[in-house]
Amino acid sequence: MRFHAAKRFLSRVLCAALLSLAAVAQVVPEAACLLAPTNARQFEGPDCNGPPGGPPQQDKKKTVSSSDGSLTALIKRGPVEQKQIYSAPFRRHNLKWDALFLIATAGLIAADKHVTAAIPHDNLSVSQHISDAGLYSTVATTGILLVAGIAKKNERAQEAGILGFEAFANDLAVGAVTQLVAGRERPLEGAGHGRFWVNNNIDSSFPSMHSGLTWSMASVLAHEYPRPWVQFLAYGTATTVSVTRVTGLKHFPADVAVGGVFGYLIGQHMFHSHSRFFHGHHDQKIPCRGGA
Repeated sequence: MRFHAAKRFLSRVLCAALLSLAAVAQVVPEAACLLAPTNARQFEGPDCNGPPGGPPQQDKKKTVSSSDGSLTALIKRGPVEQKQIYSAPFRRHNLKWDALFLIATAGLIAADKHVTAAIPHDNLSVSQHISDAGLYSTVATTGILLVAGIAKKNERAQEAGILGFEAFANDLAVGAVTQLVAGRERPLEGAGHGRFWVNNNIDSSFPSMHSGLTWSMASVLAHEYPRPWVQFLAYGTATTVSVTRVTGLKHFPADVAVGGVFGYLIGQHMFHSHSRFFHGHHDQKIPCRGGA
């Protein structure tokens, strides 16, 4: 028993360490810029060169600055974001995507119980701890960027932190409402068929909060720093969280798929709506100047 307990403990530590390293790696380029002394800002490195012609132009039409981190501004923006998020599926140009999304979700729901029935019950806790570590490391990455951005007056890092946590909050609200309405049983509840409208509380199975929250922040980070390796780490961590919520029998495949879609789209919406670096930024290098 002691051997197995020690083995489980080491597995948890290893998984947490690996995902923490991934979190740190996501902010290495930005950290290098933030820690560079003033007289070293002209360093000609692959990540710290400012784009030719200076920093990207800001969108003057944005009514509330993403770098305005005051609590009042964020509270005022919250209801507006929720209204836009809930109304988005009903816009005419989104209807075809709504139909495809509903068809795909229905197909996953039909297959859910067959997938989870094939998952062995050994080492469920390992998957559960991996998913926890993935979510927490993404939260930590977002927090590091926010704190470093404020401390060093780096607008991009500060924006990534603010928008990341705003995406988190908006996804949390959407997920809680959906869980309350759907009331789906988790894989280890009842007969394991994932019945709907049975467990009507904010801790039901549909959609997966872990998946949605991780994808929301990962989406913001990947859009703020559009480098292939950053996107690989951000989306790779989010995918790992989604998969391990299923292998840990915490959720069905449909739960994590819907949660992931919600999170990704909410993160994308936050970036496109409020980022100062959106227009033309995908072809530019990360600037090293404070405030750019």
